[in-house]
Amino acid sequence: MAKMSRASVRKLMDEIMKRQGKTLNADESARLQDIGFRSLDFAELALRVESAAGTTLQFEAGVLRSIETVKNVLDFMERATDGA
Repeated sequence: MAKMSRASVRKLMDEIMKRQGKTLNADESARLQDIGFRSLDFAELALRVESAAGTTLQFEAGVLRSIETVKNVLDFMERATDGA
């Protein structure tokens, strides 16, 4: 398992957004709803992170409901791949 850096996760988020003609806001406090990053996009990001890190991410409903900003996503993915 490989730990994913914030920069690596951010790059994957940016790729997903660009494919939709959107731009990932440089501000980590940007709300996902405001930038158009949907739950389906999060699912795609999770699959890409799992593939890159060589692990299966563990999701808890309560934690997922609290993800509202770019920072929340980056924090979650960083923690989820920690321990490599």
